[in-house]
Amino acid sequence: MFKLGEKIVVVGDRYEQNLPVGDYGYVIAYDRNADSVFEYIVRIPKANRQFYVSAEDIELEETLLSLEADRIEREALIDFALATHNEELFRRIMNGGEEATPESEKDVQSREDFIRQVNLKAWI
Repeated sequence: MFKLGEKIVVVGDRYEQNLPVGDYGYVIAYDRNADSVFEYIVRIPKANRQFYVSAEDIELEETLLSLEADRIEREALIDFALATHNEELFRRIMNGGEEATPESEKDVQSREDFIRQVNLKAWI
């Protein structure tokens, strides 16, 4: 549940109300009507209007910024691993930080095979 006055971003338009997706706004009230599908009333300054929205249509700005920062960090680490031919770092990033299984340690690739495989995937 979002607090009053929190800065949010409209991420969807579930009920096709012509919400300005991608714009920011502020939670100004809760819709306490039990018969309504909308949970919040938000003020969108760019549209100069208030909208009734469901919780699925909005997200906190801080949450979206942290997700974007994580994505950029992961892409930068992948680029670094490919540029330095660091196979261990590349595999750790692609597996989501999990350690390699003992079965995959048996399949030892040479450095040239690894580079060839990465280049092949880049062409696809």
